[in-house]
Amino acid sequence: MRKSERSKELLKRSRRSLAGGVSSSVRAAKRPLPLFFEGGQGSKICDVDGNEYVDYVLGQGPLILGHSPSCILKAVQQALEKGQLYAAQHEMEIALSEKLQQLIPCAELVRYSNSGSEIVQAALRVARAYTGREKVIKFEGHYHGWFDNVLISVHPPLESAGPLEAPNAVPGTAGQANSALCDVIVLPWNNLEVFEEAVINSKHDIAAVIMEPIMCNTGCILPREGYLPAVQEICNRNGIVLIFDEIITGFRLSLSGAQGYFGITPDLATFGKAMAGGFPISCLTGKQELMELIAEGKVNHSGTFNSNVMVMAAALATLSQLESDGVYERLCELGTRLMQGLRELAEEVGIGFHIEGPGPMFHLAFTDGGSFHDYRTFAEHNDMDRYHRFVEVLLDEGVRVIGRGMWYLSTAHTDEDVEFTLGAAKLALQGMDR
Repeated sequence: MRKSERSKELLKRSRRSLAGGVSSSVRAAKRPLPLFFEGGQGSKICDVDGNEYVDYVLGQGPLILGHSPSCILKAVQQALEKGQLYAAQHEMEIALSEKLQQLIPCAELVRYSNSGSEIVQAALRVARAYTGREKVIKFEGHYHGWFDNVLISVHPPLESAGPLEAPNAVPGTAGQANSALCDVIVLPWNNLEVFEEAVINSKHDIAAVIMEPIMCNTGCILPREGYLPAVQEICNRNGIVLIFDEIITGFRLSLSGAQGYFGITPDLATFGKAMAGGFPISCLTGKQELMELIAEGKVNHSGTFNSNVMVMAAALATLSQLESDGVYERLCELGTRLMQGLRELAEEVGIGFHIEGPGPMFHLAFTDGGSFHDYRTFAEHNDMDRYHRFVEVLLDEGVRVIGRGMWYLSTAHTDEDVEFTLGAAKLALQGMDR
């Protein structure tokens, strides 16, 4: 059995100085117990009790090259020896910006920040300045950061969510300003009829539509055929800015993100996570006519740590590796093989699974047989209690996954890792009722 005594001791100690013993509410899950780690290499991570795991958490997605990749460490070390913060410009940020212009369809101009939450705010500010309108359409189940004006109807209780065709704007936390709810129109995702009706009713007030092009934060649900181009056409027709939140899909789904993968170029897009292989970076990319509002100083976008030396070096090194031949084909191949293997295990054991995703990331859920196409079908048919039990037993078998169902692959994962994981999953499924 997996040891956890040292983690328990550190959690007890941590709670005396850190609120809740953790530095992010996402890490505060009671099951499994928050673990403390001391290192990672490649596809593996080791906790303070000496347990090693094949890791599909990957820092919640950023570690697309795995733990401690030498190419990033070397690039950052060399950059650190020259300086960290200049409170001014340096050549690496130009080099990275030029690279992003080459890779991302909508990246006519870019700006950098440090987290997904804050760069989303920049995108919304630009959209409002450009249109002169206030309201924003967001979708149930989509996450765009923890700030008051977007932490709305991410995972609302179904009894509070309201009617499907006109959902309530449900705050995500205590202490949230109620005034922030007034500027948000919440809609079900993947429902074109409801979307078009909402635009007809409020088109003169809507500045932007923001969405995850794949609903990664809830089920990794793919858009229905024709949904994204139809949304884009409606936005274009009504002068509404279309924003893709590519914090997860960016550089994980493809070098050009979801917009390249689906062939849809939004007006603005946010990127982060996998972009710098584990270093804190985000960026706003967009069409020149919108981004010029920042360039001309009409829209303020600031930050002491924006485009610091370390993250620029890490991002350049990461993208260099991701541009290698066959990287995304290999990620998709491994992810698809793992997904198929898990499906076959579910059939063998006689357990209802729903697995969805493009391969480099996917979502696994225990279900009652229903399928997912939006947040509400996800919430109705997803057995989270059973999945949490699966996560705990998988840990005992040496595999670490995220408690909400997302799995991430890295270039460091191997065929042997996949085989080991399937063996562990089989034991976990057989042992869940022990």
